[in-house]
Amino acid sequence: MSALTTPGRAVRAIPRVVVMALLTLVVLGPIYWITVSSFKPRSELISTSPTLLPREWTLENFERLFATTKYPLFLSNSFVVAIGTTVVTLVVSIAAAYGLDRLRVPGAGKISGVVLLSYMIPGTLLIVPLYVTLAQLGLIDSHAGLVLVNVAFTAPFCTWLLRGFILAIPIEIDEAAALDGAGPLRTMFQIVLPLLLPGVATVAVYSFVFSWTEFVFASQFIMSDGLDTLPVGLKAIIGQYTVDWGLVTSATLFTLLPTVLLFLAVGRFFVGGLIAGATK
Repeated sequence: MSALTTPGRAVRAIPRVVVMALLTLVVLGPIYWITVSSFKPRSELISTSPTLLPREWTLENFERLFATTKYPLFLSNSFVVAIGTTVVTLVVSIAAAYGLDRLRVPGAGKISGVVLLSYMIPGTLLIVPLYVTLAQLGLIDSHAGLVLVNVAFTAPFCTWLLRGFILAIPIEIDEAAALDGAGPLRTMFQIVLPLLLPGVATVAVYSFVFSWTEFVFASQFIMSDGLDTLPVGLKAIIGQYTVDWGLVTSATLFTLLPTVLLFLAVGRFFVGGLIAGATK
């Protein structure tokens, strides 16, 4: 019986396998093309007969990228903004999520809904009021201002996500800690936070990737070339009249690298965390 049903299952699985193969090709195809192109010499990059693998492997594009452009400066600027955004978002969202659930704030459920609703407002609608606010604070053309704006957009979703994790932690743990004399801060840092680490990893990955790839606010609120982040810097590398594809592909590959390494390190927490935080 099983011998008869096994071929039938294999046939029924063919459409699913084909769809998964096409999806994988669509997602990984551009990354593969950028990777192999970054190792091709210029003559091969502009050839009318593209090749799947370089005929001649070269590191010339990477050498020119770091020696003749401001890419290292853009890279360091992006690290400053991304790490700053991640740290501030973690502090704000952990405190907000813990306060909403554990400190018995009246209307905590409705406040949580409003917080999530604010995340859905398109950022482009807020460029003018944000610009005016940052100008009044003297934070235009500064990484601190850009970090503040990024946190304003990452913190609502992260707070909502972390609240789901905190709801899954039994309140009896807090009550037991209170009987032992622990206050709210000690309970949060020593009892709740260690149990919250998968959620913290999820929030950290989300905040880092958001700020690493953010372009709209970085292009509007940063005026000096020396303060540009990678998304804006890559636009400058492309050039106004000509495109140096060797520089573009090598810069894109190095820009992808930190996020890929981050996902390899904590990706399992991110996927599981998104599902868990959304369903609890």
